[in-house]
Amino acid sequence: MLFHTTNSPFSPEQTELINKLLPTLTDTQKIWLCGYLSAHCGPESAKAAVPAVSSAVNAEPVNKEVTVLFGSQSGNSHNLAKKLTGRLQDTGFQVTLSSMSDFKTNTLKKVQRLLIVVSTHGEGEPPDNALTFHEFLHSKRAPGLQDMSFSVLALGDTSYELFCKTGQDFDRRLEELGARRLAPRVDCDVDFDESAEKWMSEVLAALQEGAGTSAAGNAGTAAVTAGSPASSEYSRSNPFHAEVLENLNLNGRGSDRKTQHLEISLEESNLAYEPGDSLGIYPENHPRLVEELIEAMGWNPEELVPLPKSEQEGSLREALTRYYEITVLTRPLLEQAASLTGSEPLLELLSAGREQELKDYIKGRDLLDLALDYSLKGTPAKAFVSLLRKMPARLYSISSSPKAYPDEVHVTIRKVSYESYGRMRYGVCSTYVSDRLEIGGRLPVFVQHNSNFKLPADPDTPIIMVGPGTGVAPFRAFLGEREEIQAKGKSWLFFGDQHFSTDFLYQTDWQRWLKNGLLTRMDVAFSRDTEQKVYVQHRMLEKSKDVYQWLQEGAVIYICGDEKKMAHDVHAALLTILEREGGLSPEAAKDYIANMQKEKRYQRDVY
Repeated sequence: MLFHTTNSPFSPEQTELINKLLPTLTDTQKIWLCGYLSAHCGPESAKAAVPAVSSAVNAEPVNKEVTVLFGSQSGNSHNLAKKLTGRLQDTGFQVTLSSMSDFKTNTLKKVQRLLIVVSTHGEGEPPDNALTFHEFLHSKRAPGLQDMSFSVLALGDTSYELFCKTGQDFDRRLEELGARRLAPRVDCDVDFDESAEKWMSEVLAALQEGAGTSAAGNAGTAAVTAGSPASSEYSRSNPFHAEVLENLNLNGRGSDRKTQHLEISLEESNLAYEPGDSLGIYPENHPRLVEELIEAMGWNPEELVPLPKSEQEGSLREALTRYYEITVLTRPLLEQAASLTGSEPLLELLSAGREQELKDYIKGRDLLDLALDYSLKGTPAKAFVSLLRKMPARLYSISSSPKAYPDEVHVTIRKVSYESYGRMRYGVCSTYVSDRLEIGGRLPVFVQHNSNFKLPADPDTPIIMVGPGTGVAPFRAFLGEREEIQAKGKSWLFFGDQHFSTDFLYQTDWQRWLKNGLLTRMDVAFSRDTEQKVYVQHRMLEKSKDVYQWLQEGAVIYICGDEKKMAHDVHAALLTILEREGGLSPEAAKDYIANMQKEKRYQRDVY
């Protein structure tokens, strides 16, 4: 209920201020305010004031509680959930923010307003910290949710077949359980800022209307914008152009691999990170691919074309080099290209019944393949580049401790190059860093915080780290941090690669830490140095008694690296160790690991 100048002793200006304030107050704040006014007014004036104030203060309490749950692997969903929470709080909502793994499922039925921000990981899988909640919601134990209103923000990547599947799963299942949509689900591609902002605005508008705060109108919206948490000056959408201090190949002479150790200055950026976070890098496309694409399409490289998410223009060559993704094909891109060009063969590929053929074609091919295979030459450049996605950032696990290297950040990047479909293919960022990035050059970067991969709060806690290849990067950061804070907890590293003589990444660091006792144990597996290939999971199984003992002592285990093969095999090895050494049944072993995940004693940074 609002004040009106006709029945209150306040001026129009005072009335406007009160009407802005009252909808934002909690019941507790209103009660406190009543007491405060009573204590500071004389008996007669207080008595006279009561009728005017009571009409607003004694109004029916408005429930402004909102629960925000996030499921995040790399940190994007968590960061967006925090941003959403700040905006809700600025508008007067009481917000409970929680990861899905920390949320008590037995309280779900009491939640009246639920907002979900969740990414899809791998091939349509929920991120690690969403697994248990996803399983619960899709089980028979899930309650009816007729009193709930909800909305879902789904993050994904259109280059994967099951785009945003986890968010779609949650959206569909909540509806099945009786909940009503507060605002439609929004599915975000890798360039998610604009879509996420639109979803947040729609959710806020719906919540304000439902809570009876729509009378605040534009003033409420302005307060949200002005009062949002201050974001870092440099971010995903505004990267810092950092100076490259060092760019070293870590592999020895004779190795068929090339792994770059990159040292980057963060001086004057105010960017801060912790071990376990990632560095986002915006790379450049290979100049050879850009020139061949321009030639195949019959374009003028100097023609001005629009730059993505901007009113500015740049030369076609610059746009294709720095701003647009040209190495990945997606179904939406092919559909738009077919619509633009009218290519009958391309329309035929997209027709019903050829789904598998389409999947096979998209996998491993790029825009040059599309241009050549479907004779797209002559398509206007401006129209065609408008179909392309903005160049996505590449995320790399940070391999340095900020305490050990103030104002610097280190990353470890392995070059990807191979021959396929008759020509060489290059990893966009890895080849840029290894072949063309020079010391003293500038690199657009931002920090990606990841609360799901962090050292234990207690430095005396033992840790087990499993990181073959470049997966060892964050563990260099972990140990560098533990050295600086003089942590006493035991540490054990499992590392693997191809050859001891050429591929033992950061060997001198590990040897130094082994010598001074910071690194308690290290087991290595060099798969090409033995007749039978040996990997990190084999070393873990060989030391199964000790691994189990460390787990019993409360060790936190970390896994970093390839998800499809390595992480799966390491997970299977852990289950075997629990069954063999702990005498657990297969189901009990799975529950043991699930409990470790809930306790944040089993953390993965996998890709």
